[in-house]
Order: sequence, then C-alpha cells, then structure tokens
Amino acid sequence: MAAFILRRLAQSVIVMLTVALVAFALFRFVGDPIASMVGQETTLAERAELRTALGLDEPFLVQFGNFVARAVTGDFGISYRLQQPVMELIMSRLPATLELAMVSGILAFAFGVGFGVYTALRRGGWASSTIMTVSLIGVSLPTFLIGVLLIWVFAVELQWLPSFGRGDTVYIGDWWRTGLLTESGRASLILPAITLGLYQMTLIMRLVRAEMLEVLRTDYIKFARARGLSNRAVNFGHALKNTLVPVITITGLQLGSIIAFSIITETVFQWPGVGALFINSVRFVDVPVMAAYLMLIALVFVVINLIVDLLYYAVDPRLRVDRANARH
Repeated sequence: MAAFILRRLAQSVIVMLTVALVAFALFRFVGDPIASMVGQETTLAERAELRTALGLDEPFLVQFGNFVARAVTGDFGISYRLQQPVMELIMSRLPATLELAMVSGILAFAFGVGFGVYTALRRGGWASSTIMTVSLIGVSLPTFLIGVLLIWVFAVELQWLPSFGRGDTVYIGDWWRTGLLTESGRASLILPAITLGLYQMTLIMRLVRAEMLEVLRTDYIKFARARGLSNRAVNFGHALKNTLVPVITITGLQLGSIIAFSIITETVFQWPGVGALFINSVRFVDVPVMAAYLMLIALVFVVINLIVDLLYYAVDPRLRVDRANARH
C-alpha cells in the first residue's frame, strides 16, 4: 500500500508540473497584461518600468521557475487587475464554489444511484421508461440553456426562487462564508445546484443502470436466488454492492468536473465563485489569477483521483488479491 501511494504521489507531482507549464505557456499568448493595466496616456517608459517590476521582461524559463517556486508556498503573486494577492482572492471565493459543487455532487449521486437502481429493477415499467426519457434532457441540453430555463420557470414565472446571487451569508471561522445557514442562501443555491448536477446525475444513473443489469445476469446472483435469499438481499446486499465498484471511479471524476466546469453555471446565475473570477481574469488578461485557477483545478483532480484509487483498492478485494499474488 505504501509503495502504491508513493507511486501515485510521484505521478501527481509530474501532472501538476505539466499543467503549470502548459498553463503558463498558453497564457503568454492571450494578450499583453500591461495593456489592460494602464491607460492610453501611459508612456512607453512607464510601460517598460511596469513590465520590469512584474518580471515580464525576464526569459520564459526564469518566469516559470519563479512561478513554480512561489506556487509551492501558496504564493501566486498579485492580481494585475485588482492589485490583491491571488491566493486571498481565490480563498474568498472558494467557499461559494465548494458549497455549490458539494450540493450538486450529493444530489447527482443520490438521485443518480436511486434512479439507476430503480430503472434496472423495474426496467419494464412506465415509470422507468419515463425516467429514462426525461433523463435525455440532462444529456442533450447544454448547461447554460438548462439554467436559463430554470430561471424562466421558477424565478420569472412562478417567482419561487431567486434568479441570481448567493443570498445572505454568514461567516464560519475567519474566512469560510456560507449561505447554507440562511434561508435566502439555501434558496439561492437550489437552481444553480440542479443546473450543475443534472448532467452528472444522468451520467451516474445510466452507468448504475447498465452495471446493475450486467451484475443481475451473473451466475453468483442466480446462485444467491437459488439459495432462497430474498429479492431485497440479492438486489441490495449483493448486486448493488458490486455495481458501485466502477461507479466510485466515475463519481470521483465527475466531482472534479463539477468544480472545474462550474464556470458556466456561475456565470448564468452570477454566483460569486472562483469560476466567475476566472472568467473576469480572462477578459482582463490577469495571468496570475488564470494560472492559479488552473493549478487549483489540477490539484482537485489529482487529489480526487488519488482518493478514488485508494477507495477502489479498498472496495474491490480482487485488486488486493492480484497485488498479493504479484508479490509472490
């Protein structure tokens, strides 16, 4: 197990360095940040002085080395646009994105597994057919369109829920600001969470259904039924347990996708998260913010993949047996 973890950690370091290099190289071609920081009346000498102060006149490898050295300590520099430490900007908006992703992920997993199991066990019923048909909406429609439709129905026509913003928030500790403890905060979270989690729920539901149907056709399930076990024990004690093994991998990756691709949802609902911060940084060529955001997303995927690998190793005994046989 220790060797497995060390190997995964070494791979994670390589991935993070690769992402940092690619991001840093790409952002050199999105525009000149100096042009967005100064006015037209600024002289060439003043522009050159600012470029030197920011270290933009140094060779690419020197800039990249300085960036990596500072990033290891959590220092991503100063935002060109807001003139604030990038880490402070990200940490002030990170709770909003994490809460949105957490609620979306919980909804997607709970309803995805529930609907997937139901449609597998009742695959001939009208309710299962209806669920499968409606689930096509989550796959077919783009996220921004789903968000606009939900705003039109529940915020404009019915006026049940707010259409934008995060609502009232309260502080927990020194920096974590949450809306889960206020009524308006919870109401503001419903539409963005549904919008962000609908596609993930559909994907998990179809995966669970397919895996469940495959497991129900296996010999050991037939043997369990022949032993006289109840349908509940067979379906949920044996079939579902083995169905969830590949679902863990997909769910972990989808959680990373929820955080990474919350940009569209945050833009539609004007949600004050790191995704909206990234969009604004692209508009103003704020390279430190853009690079820090991509590094954060890469770190999220790396950590989630490591956790998924460990869970997969713990849940599936075949992996432990294979590894033990390989040692002998």
